[in-house]
Amino acid sequence: MEHTHNIQELTLEEVMGDRFGRYSKYIIQERALPDIRDGLKPVQRRILFAMNKDGNTHEKGFRKSAKSVGNIMGNYHPHGDSSIYEAMVRMSQDWKLREILIEMHGNNGSMDGDPPAAMRYTEARLSQLSGELLKDIEKETVDFVWNFDDTEKEPTVLPAKYPNLLVNGSTGISAGYATEIPTHNLEEVINGTIYLIDHPQASLEKLMEFIPGPDFPTGGILQGKEEIKKAYETGKGKVILRSKTRIETIRGGKQQIIINEIPYEVNKATLVKKMDEIRLNKKIEGIAEVRDESDRTGLQIVVELKKDVNAQGILNYLFKNTELQINYNFNMVAIDEMRPQQVGLKRILESYVKHRRGVILKRSRYDLEKAETRQHVVDGLIKALSILDAVIATIRGSKDKKDAKNNLIIEHQFTEVQAEAIVTLQLYRLTNTDITQLKAEAEELAALIAHLQNIIHNESELLKVVKKELREVKKQYGQPRLTRIEDEIQEIKIETEVLVPQEDVVVSVTHEGYIKRSSLRSYAASKPEELGMKEGDYVLYTGQANTLDHLLLITNKGNVIYRPVHELPDMRWKEIGEHISQTILNFSIDESILGVFTYNELHPLKNFVLISKEGLIKQTRMTEFEPWRTYKSRPTAIIKFKSETDELTNVFLVNQEENLDIFLASHMGFGLRYPLTEVPVVGPKAAGVKSMNLKESDFVVNGTLVYSEGDTPIIVVTQRGAVKRMLAQELTQLGRAKRGLMILRELKANPHRVVYMGNGETKQLRLQNQKGEEQLILSDTYAINERTSNGSFVMDEKQGGEVTSVIEMTDPSIISENAVV
Repeated sequence: MEHTHNIQELTLEEVMGDRFGRYSKYIIQERALPDIRDGLKPVQRRILFAMNKDGNTHEKGFRKSAKSVGNIMGNYHPHGDSSIYEAMVRMSQDWKLREILIEMHGNNGSMDGDPPAAMRYTEARLSQLSGELLKDIEKETVDFVWNFDDTEKEPTVLPAKYPNLLVNGSTGISAGYATEIPTHNLEEVINGTIYLIDHPQASLEKLMEFIPGPDFPTGGILQGKEEIKKAYETGKGKVILRSKTRIETIRGGKQQIIINEIPYEVNKATLVKKMDEIRLNKKIEGIAEVRDESDRTGLQIVVELKKDVNAQGILNYLFKNTELQINYNFNMVAIDEMRPQQVGLKRILESYVKHRRGVILKRSRYDLEKAETRQHVVDGLIKALSILDAVIATIRGSKDKKDAKNNLIIEHQFTEVQAEAIVTLQLYRLTNTDITQLKAEAEELAALIAHLQNIIHNESELLKVVKKELREVKKQYGQPRLTRIEDEIQEIKIETEVLVPQEDVVVSVTHEGYIKRSSLRSYAASKPEELGMKEGDYVLYTGQANTLDHLLLITNKGNVIYRPVHELPDMRWKEIGEHISQTILNFSIDESILGVFTYNELHPLKNFVLISKEGLIKQTRMTEFEPWRTYKSRPTAIIKFKSETDELTNVFLVNQEENLDIFLASHMGFGLRYPLTEVPVVGPKAAGVKSMNLKESDFVVNGTLVYSEGDTPIIVVTQRGAVKRMLAQELTQLGRAKRGLMILRELKANPHRVVYMGNGETKQLRLQNQKGEEQLILSDTYAINERTSNGSFVMDEKQGGEVTSVIEMTDPSIISENAVV
């Protein structure tokens, strides 16, 4: 029981928080994020350092990758060999790094995402530029720490003779942080760094004159100067990166799209596959073939097009729907003074300059110490040669080496170091030439020491060295820019014509809301009356349209549903079609389609006329119904009702120029005619104005449009089964919102009430009574009566009850060719 005092009681939250915190700190600092000074993650730094230490450098031969990986794992990086080898391979891929740090023989992967060969097959060595990252590491220029088992020392950062973080960029995900730093052009970055050294207060605009933006190894076109600036300011920003493409004409007047550069880190094979899938799935028409023609000479993807297609339109579609164009998100996070920071361009350059100054200062101190030690020895040798005979005599008279050294120190005032140099001197060095050489060396050393002291004590001299060495790197390794930068982000507009194969189709809409399009072939192969329908439903509209046309459906609840014709379900004429509620979310059970309008483009001179049951009327411009973003699942309103029970009874589309009257009929038998110009044109959110002055329990049965001058027959059906035709112009033209005049003769007992009123030209009506009996009538078989007549009976109310519904029958064989407005 004596051990119990070692047991701690901790809550799970405390333990988890503490352990995960430690783990996160490790991941952030020791694995996933680069150091702001040399731009390397620990595994990369260890790879370069270990290979350099083993002499696996650019001027020597290649060496098996497995050997290097083994050394790195055994000495510095106690993790899986795959993680080391993968990091090593990435550093050799010239499509991932702007300037590769490792040269590799053998298969080191590809832009298609192919895996590299196993490390037992490939050979590697450091690139020449890596040498510049490691240069002077032996001169105590950077801090070293013990490795994982305290047997070797490894550097915490490399001396880095150029700003590698910007040149090669970095990408990584750690706990709570991710980083995405793009690659840059070595020459531009060095020019910017030199300018910053000379002008520490430089503005970002000025630095961007030298470093206009990233430069990817895969080239491409980068768009969005403002976004780049924002990213360089804050470390975060989104730019557009697109492929370099051109359209060329080939045999037979056809065209093809040639792609020679694709965005950074896009997998070429996946891109080609995606483009080919678009062709296969017929997402757009017009692509004949997609080929990858890349070979050792360079990248080339060819998209061959069919005849007479819009090449630019197809290219735009590919930009938008494949990785031919991507959003590149800057997220510049690096370890800065032991902590992860989101950094801008200037901060990265400042940190690099500060690091480089420190490196050169430490190197100068190291060289100075070396030079002073040597100078001391050289002074001793010169002095010894000037009193050579005495020195030889002293040495000959000594017992052994130790005694000789002591005697030299006592008799000739040499120091310990000088005495050691003299006693180890070889006889041939006593020639005449040696003294002159020593004197020359002494002069050189004196000059070197003065120079190094000047660097150490004089800031401007130190910075001169930093700049000189940067210029050396630029001169030797500078390359022209690969990525083209464009100031503006280009908006991609995709024309519907590109996406949709043009085809003439027959559109059918039923009263209950079943909708479809059928090919002309399917329509021609069927009898018109074979149109698929549910029992009790009836056709509201059949019309010919093109797949590039559009459709507006208006419901009795005042909703407008928009559909491009090409998005209608393509079905055979005999099939029922798709119910509108399958795509429109809030289509209510008692909602039905009232009006169907097809069009090419919304006409600025056309208005909808809307008539409501409870006496509202309005006009709204057709152009108010531009397709809205959520049209696939949501309708938009065309009227705002004043009560929940109100609904639309009719809707028309009229030309503003036409001289028309509105004719309304109420249930109790009032008719009212007045000019359409009295109905104001208002927006879709408005309720409109009063259409007629209704009695307490009266309502508008319907309204129709009639000529102001001339004869327009209308037809009325009453609940008692009577039908009559009359001329709308029998009613004198009155004003809007009046009570109107009777269009039936009022009877004391069992008066007639209007259940239907419509235009009385050639029309087939289907009457149904309470018993469910049906009667078909043709409107133009009835003579024109005067206003006060009650018409003639066609159904016997005593036998089958009142007439409950009257439906205008649309003949599906009459396809309105001129339906498109």
